[in-house]
Amino acid sequence: MSKSIRTVLTAVAATVSLACLTAPAMADTAWQAHHPRREQVNNRLANQNARIHHEVREGEMSHAKAARLHRADHRIRMQERRMAARNGGHITKRQQARINREQNHVSHRIGK
Repeated sequence: MSKSIRTVLTAVAATVSLACLTAPAMADTAWQAHHPRREQVNNRLANQNARIHHEVREGEMSHAKAARLHRADHRIRMQERRMAARNGGHITKRQQARINREQNHVSHRIGK
């Protein structure tokens, strides 16, 4: 095998290896790509859920308070779904801003 062929094959192998390493970072589904506002809302709800569980696990929050916060997050999720149902599966910037304010309110209650 000539040196130039070996160089090309090495470059191709390196490119494929790097592509495999970066693929998980760009692994958005088609739904996520077409609904970025809903994706942001859902990611934030998941993050808040994890924070609530962490607080309970650490003994910094009672189960009753965690249940109240989970119910508040559930209401936000249902509101987001209703908004999207009225707009062909999408939420508007204004609706996202409203949901963000509600999520901020719940978020501030998690750490207290």
